Amino acid sequence: MTSTVLLVDDDVELVELVRDYLQEDGFGLVTAPDGASGLKLALSGTADIVVLDIMLPGSGGLETLRQIRATSTIPVIMLTARSDDIDRIIGLELGADDYVSKPCTPRELAARIRAILKRTGSNRVPSGTAMTAGSLTILPSQRRVERAGVPIDLTSTEFSLVELLVRKAGLPVSKAELSFEGLGRPLTRFDRSIDVHMSNIRQKLGTLADGRSLIQTVTRKGYQLVIE
Repeated sequence: MTSTVLLVDDDVELVELVRDYLQEDGFGLVTAPDGASGLKLALSGTADIVVLDIMLPGSGGLETLRQIRATSTIPVIMLTARSDDIDRIIGLELGADDYVSKPCTPRELAARIRAILKRTGSNRVPSGTAMTAGSLTILPSQRRVERAGVPIDLTSTEFSLVELLVRKAGLPVSKAELSFEGLGRPLTRFDRSIDVHMSNIRQKLGTLADGRSLIQTVTRKGYQLVIE
């Protein structure tokens, strides 16, 4: 089954370049030149994943991302300038799944799209076996997390990271493994993506009875899910 990519970008040359490459690579593609039309398409169910330029005319990419995340968990990859660390972090905090720095090649973008679709289940049939660690329950077939029976609203990337921590509950999981298995790419130097995602997840999961987070930082080892 062909996956469809929504590319929201006003750079005509980039759009045409990406269109040709993705279509040759077997993807469907729809495009939008601004945030308003991109938002409408993102929420229409037309696409399986969104590639969103941060530097859009009008309200901008970050506001568009904010509005997408208000009602949808569709995977979103940000396109950012290579030096825009602040926008990148804000985008991840708003719920973006990952980012690709401009200038980028269509091959790099396609590889990142495939990695995210693979782990989010858009191109596979996930196992139906539920997993439990303390009060947390993972439902892979629905890509859903519950705590004490209450559903937790997670993005696709956040679900993948929590699933990995639950599988290894009580043991530290390195940032390198979290990045490779959860984001679908190797960890790079100075990359704070995992830290930002973990901060978001901690807020959503809540705390233990003693006020500690369910996810603990283990110095020089990574992150660990505490079993209640």
